[in-house]
Amino acid sequence: MPVAYVIADVDVSDPEKYEAYKALSPGAVAAAGGRFVVRGGRRETMEGHWVPGRVVVIEFPSWEAAKAFYDSPPYLVARAAREGATRRFNMIIVEGV
Repeated sequence: MPVAYVIADVDVSDPEKYEAYKALSPGAVAAAGGRFVVRGGRRETMEGHWVPGRVVVIEFPSWEAAKAFYDSPPYLVARAAREGATRRFNMIIVEGV
């Protein structure tokens, strides 16, 4: 059964405000059956010109679960709390193996 990963590259501009998002997002992730694989931490660009900020990787049991997480009421609350806390917030879903 394929899994799916939500990957985010975040440039935090207001760390205090971002803490509210960080406090709300784990409940939304867990409710959709997901688990954090990466949540910040050390990173290094090995090739290319990508200079990511904070990197987050969340594993979900399926593509559908990842999509359900993003559109879920708990994550909508977390997203609202994040407003104005980042200069950049890029997020993708990618199917795994």
